Amino acid sequence: LPAYGVIIQSNVLKVDESSLTGESDHVKKGEASDPMLLSGTHVMEGSGKMLVTAVGLNSQAGIIFTLLGAAEAEEKDKKKSSSNRASDSKTKHAPEKGNQSDNVELEP
Repeated sequence: LPAYGVIIQSNVLKVDESSLTGESDHVKKGEASDPMLLSGTHVMEGSGKMLVTAVGLNSQAGIIFTLLGAAEAEEKDKKKSSSNRASDSKTKHAPEKGNQSDNVELEP
């Protein structure tokens, strides 16, 4: 299934959710019992109609990927700023000609 949704009509619908749950048994779905359909699962038997509730970035997978992307970007920013600080503290400043007593403060 390409999207998340709610079953509005079904006929002996069985879904393989093993890609998400690891459970190898097919799950019976219907309007009255377990009406949620998840993106990334496969219909193995039956037929039905569903009302799409989420796709793309609004799906659970999209939310997770967005959070992972934000965490990776934040980690890259931290690494970049820490490497900039490290290179700044290693820089040696030569005193200017005529002024032999320059004081240079280095941050850790």
